[in-house]
Amino acid sequence: VQLQASGGGLVQAGDSLRLSCAASGLTFRRYTMGWFRQAPGKEREFVAAVKWSGNEITYADSVKGRFAISRDNAKSTVNLQMNSLKPEDTAVYFCAAGQRVISSSMKSDQAYDYWGQGTQVTVSS
Repeated sequence: VQLQASGGGLVQAGDSLRLSCAASGLTFRRYTMGWFRQAPGKEREFVAAVKWSGNEITYADSVKGRFAISRDNAKSTVNLQMNSLKPEDTAVYFCAAGQRVISSSMKSDQAYDYWGQGTQVTVSS
């Protein structure tokens, strides 16, 4: 299984970025997909997740209204549209895939089976 995240970069506060994660080696449509992030010196935290059907989506409170997660099961990709970026959004962003993720566990990194390598997002003030 491979999860390849891309789209990170250096932007200014208020700008937008779109992260993408391409999955291979798994039956993508059977997996809940999530985005997590880890800032220097901090623990990894949940950002957003979408169930296999795309009908159930959840966000961290810190990104709600600014970020949007979407998936394309035909292309085995999951995207994270990030708008109105803030310096506190600076982190390495990871995509993750979990096959048996119940609704109450979507925000827990323990629920996910596979992880990508991460892509750096840096937001300057």
